Amino acid sequence: MGVDNSGSLFPTYARYPLAFVKGQGSKLWDDQGNEYLDMMCGLAVTNLGHAPKKVADKLKEQIDTLWHTSNLFHIPNQEKLGQLLTDNSCADRVFFCSTGAEANEAAIKLARRYYQKVLGQPERYEIITFHMSFHGRTLATLTATGQDKVKEGFAPLPEGFVYAPYNDAEAVEKLIGDKTCAIMIEMVQGEGGVNPVKKEFVDKLVELCNRHGLLLIVDEIQTGMGRTGKLFAYEHYGIEPDIFTLAKGLGSGFPIGAMLGKEKLAEAFTAGSHGSTFGGTPLATAAGIATIETILDEGVVQRAAEMGQYIVSSLSAKLAGNPLVKEVRGLGMLIAIECTQNASELISEIHAQRVLVVSAGPNNIRLAPSLVIEKEEMDRGIEVICSVLAKKAAATV
Repeated sequence: MGVDNSGSLFPTYARYPLAFVKGQGSKLWDDQGNEYLDMMCGLAVTNLGHAPKKVADKLKEQIDTLWHTSNLFHIPNQEKLGQLLTDNSCADRVFFCSTGAEANEAAIKLARRYYQKVLGQPERYEIITFHMSFHGRTLATLTATGQDKVKEGFAPLPEGFVYAPYNDAEAVEKLIGDKTCAIMIEMVQGEGGVNPVKKEFVDKLVELCNRHGLLLIVDEIQTGMGRTGKLFAYEHYGIEPDIFTLAKGLGSGFPIGAMLGKEKLAEAFTAGSHGSTFGGTPLATAAGIATIETILDEGVVQRAAEMGQYIVSSLSAKLAGNPLVKEVRGLGMLIAIECTQNASELISEIHAQRVLVVSAGPNNIRLAPSLVIEKEEMDRGIEVICSVLAKKAAATV
C-alpha cells in the first residue's frame, strides 16, 4: 500500500494493508498496480462483479438527469423498483432506505407498530432472535444481534429482544410469551459462520408464528439478490415471511436498502410514522433497477446455484484429509471453510497470493465471489486457497 493517510479517521476497522483503486468484473487493482481476484465482493455486495456495465450505464444516465428530490414527492424509479421487487417476491409493499441496518431497524419498528397501532396490543413488542446472528450496528439492530462482542460499551441497550440457540425449536417455544410480537432470523448466518438454517426448524418457526399470532422477519441483507442460488434465501424453504430485508447486493455497490412486507402491515406505516432522507433516491433506485433486471434477464440466480455447488464440491474434494479443515459448507455462493484454528493468518497468506477472502467468525474462511465469476477464475481462486491450506498443514506436522 502507498502512503497511509488514515489518521483523520476513527479506527473502527481492522483494515487489511491494501488499498484498491480500480475494479472490473471479479478483479481489483491496488494502488501499486497489483491485480487481485476478488472472492469476497465487499462482503457479498458486488454480486454482479465490479462496475457491471448495465448498472454503470443506468447510473451514468441518471447522474446527468436527477440525483435527489425528497420522499415528499413521487419518485418514478422508486416506484418501478418497488414493483420489480414485489412482482418477484412474496411481499406486497416496500420501504426504501440506505443500509442493511436501516432496513432491519425498519422491520423492528414495523413489527412493534403493527401490534401497537393496528392490533391494539401495546404489550407485544419483544422479538426473538438467535445466538450468533448479526443484524446491524444501530442500537436496536446490535441489540437484536446475538453476539455480545458488538454490544460492548454501548449500554444501556434498548429492551425488547431475547435470544434462542439457532436450530433449536424447543428453546424458541419456551421464549414465546405475552410480550412476543415476532421472530427474526437469517436463513444463513453470515457473520456467525455461514450456517444455513435447517428446513425442519424453519417449518416449526412458521407453525409457532401461526399458532401464537407472531410475525416472521427474515434478514436477507447478505443472502438476498441471488447470493444463495435463489433470488431470496427464504425461497429454499418454501415459506413466505411477513417481513424481509435487503441491502448489500441490491445496488451492486451503490448504497441502498429495502424492507419488504405483506399488505396487512401497510396500515402500520402511515404517513409520518417512518422515513429516510436518502431512502430510494433516483440514483440509488436506478442502480437497484439495473441490478435486478440484470439478475432476472441473464439467468444469474440459476448460475449462482450451479456455481455454488461446484465450489463446495471442488473445495471438499481438494481439502479432503487436510487436518486444518473441519468442514466446507454454505448455500449457493455464500460458503465457509471451517478450520481447526484461527483463520486470520491463513486469510493473510491467501491475500499474499492476490486472492481476496474474508473471515466469518474466528475460525472460518468465507467465500462470497461474484455470482458471474468465470469458472477459470474460480478454479484459480480455489487452487490458491487449497495450496495455502496444504502448505500450512504440512508446516504444522
